[in-house]
Amino acid sequence: MSECDRIDLRGVAVFRGALDADAQAGLVEQVCEIARAAPMFHPETRWGKQMSVKMTSAGDFGWVSDRRGYRYERRHPSGASWPPIPGAVLDIWERFGVGATPSLRAPECCLVNYYGEGARMGLHQDRDEADFAQPVVSVSLGDAGLFRVGNIERGGKTESIWLESGDVVVIGGAARLVHHGVDRIRFASSTLLKDGGRINLTLRVVT
Repeated sequence: MSECDRIDLRGVAVFRGALDADAQAGLVEQVCEIARAAPMFHPETRWGKQMSVKMTSAGDFGWVSDRRGYRYERRHPSGASWPPIPGAVLDIWERFGVGATPSLRAPECCLVNYYGEGARMGLHQDRDEADFAQPVVSVSLGDAGLFRVGNIERGGKTESIWLESGDVVVIGGAARLVHHGVDRIRFASSTLLKDGGRINLTLRVVT
């Protein structure tokens, strides 16, 4: 772990350069192990449109989406159990999540998103969880992503920031339900991932 600067974006905390190069490389290896146990897949929206990102998860729950809607499930779509959340990822949760709530619980899901060239994530709220007092902690690995933060209510002005590899974002407190998304990635801006692209890990308490 490295020293980092904090930027506040509409109540969302962005920790610049939170993870050094060795920590980032170690996380990529662990993500590959997660994906071997629970292969990545393209979720569908409830309207049947395939998302541009690929996903998998680790922990007690994984986030899935299909025509039945958005939800957490205890098993991968293949029927396999999700692998455990790696210890190094749990350390990030403890280090950065504790500032968002005095009663931090252990995360139950680590959602792994992979953004290839042209992938994006529209503005949305993380509200499929039961306890909004718990933060969402996000880790960026690989290519830079243009992260947009809006408001709790849909619409209105937004602000954006380029997230670089090794940055950590905490969405918690009064900002826990802000709309946020990734407009685009700067493909091949990083050499961390052999084939390019961006990995985003998001840790959540589900129940």
